[in-house]
Amino acid sequence: MFPSHPRVPALPDADLDEHSGCVVVREILDRVGDKWSVLVICLLGERSHRFSELKRAIEAISQRMLTLTLRQLEHDGLVTRTAHASVPPRVDYALTPLGESVLEPITALMLWAREHGTDIAHARREYEEAHVEDVAN
Repeated sequence: MFPSHPRVPALPDADLDEHSGCVVVREILDRVGDKWSVLVICLLGERSHRFSELKRAIEAISQRMLTLTLRQLEHDGLVTRTAHASVPPRVDYALTPLGESVLEPITALMLWAREHGTDIAHARREYEEAHVEDVAN
């Protein structure tokens, strides 16, 4: 069930059957591929951040969604949470070595999106213009 391509390396999970391998990949992509996780991972790839710094840096994320995202990333071993005994309380978030290992592909995807964003917007306009007649008929 895994797509193959000559320039994409085979997955090294020979001990997984095809279905369970797909489930594992889907679950991981669901986590690291959602828009908030990508942004949090990229920011933490620069340096550790406090919650309030992440909240200010990520436009339109709610406090609840940032909390959930950080908890899920911590649960998956991608982010560490360090509470400092200070007044006021201070909590820092940083990438773990596992989190740092996913930074490269996420950064590559973000760079690709920036580079090809106008191409995709153009393709969408062309598609919509070509299919306006289909909807009208």
